[in-house]
Amino acid sequence: MNWKWIILLTTIGWFGSCQADKTPERQLEADPDPNSPSAMINIPVDENGQVDASKVARIEFDSVVYNFGTVKEGDIVEKEFSFTNTGPVSLILFDAKSTCGCTVPEIPKEPIPPGGRGVLGVKFNTSAKTGKQSKTVTVTANTFPAESRVTLRGEVLPNPKY
Repeated sequence: MNWKWIILLTTIGWFGSCQADKTPERQLEADPDPNSPSAMINIPVDENGQVDASKVARIEFDSVVYNFGTVKEGDIVEKEFSFTNTGPVSLILFDAKSTCGCTVPEIPKEPIPPGGRGVLGVKFNTSAKTGKQSKTVTVTANTFPAESRVTLRGEVLPNPKY
C-alpha cells in the first residue's frame, strides 16, 4: 500500500474520532428574572412566532434630530441625546455607529432600568467638512426593532483663506 494512502486514511480516522460529544452533561434552565442578561438580549416571540414587543426594552429619545445651526469649519459640535427606557426590561445599548469617521458616538456602558434615563453623546468634527451637513448615528440595542437613529444637521462655513 502506498504511504500517501496510509497517511490519508490515518488522518481521516483521527479527525473522525475527534468529534465533540453531543450528549449534554446538564441542561441549562431558563433564568426566571426578566432583567437578567440573557432575558435582556432575547427578543421574545409569541406562539405564532411573532415578536412580542410588550416584553422588550424600548428607547424613546427626547429628540432624534439636532439642528446645530451654522458653525465654522474646524469647530467641534457636541450633542447629548437624552432618552428614556419605556420598556419593561433593562435597556442595553450594544453599539452606535455614525455615517462617517468625523462623527463619534458614545453610549452608556451600564444597562438602563425600566423607566430610567440615559444619554447618547455625539461629537462631530467639522474639519474639512463644509456646506450643509447631515450626520446620522445608528444605535443598536435590545429593542424591537434593534436599531434607532439620531441625526445632527446644520451648515459648516469654510474658514477664510489667508
